[in-house]
Amino acid sequence: MSEEMRIYTSKDVKGVELGGALKNIIAFCAGVAAGIGLGDNTFAALITRGLGELARLGTKLGGERETFYGLSGLGDLIVTCLSEHSRNRKAGKLIGQGKTLEETKKEVGMVIESIDNIDVAYQLGKKNDVYMPIIETVYKVIYENLKPQDAVKDLMTRDKKSE
Repeated sequence: MSEEMRIYTSKDVKGVELGGALKNIIAFCAGVAAGIGLGDNTFAALITRGLGELARLGTKLGGERETFYGLSGLGDLIVTCLSEHSRNRKAGKLIGQGKTLEETKKEVGMVIESIDNIDVAYQLGKKNDVYMPIIETVYKVIYENLKPQDAVKDLMTRDKKSE
């Protein structure tokens, strides 16, 4: 501990690892939203609903629910979704602006964890019967050529659900 940094501990290694990997997908989605010109209310909804998806999948895979609502879950999710320094957000923004996946990878110039994580999370969700409409929709954007604007429409026009 120091005046510049405070450390918190967790025994939930699986939850911390899953939160760290899965939050990149939601950050990618936040970038897509920025790239197509959506605003702050969209980011709030995306982070909130995305956190629910991460927690559902993460607990199904053995993580503890509390971990996803702590600093290594929600805290990391917020900064990764909103930071202009996040390469996952930047990649999503480029896709939202109409760049191809190859153009995006070249422009970012670093590993974009979310790209590989999207496929893995999608497959794990299907295998474990976890409801994840955001992850399912971004999977379609990356792997089935769904246009980002159509992805938003698909998410917004789903059947009503209770929170």
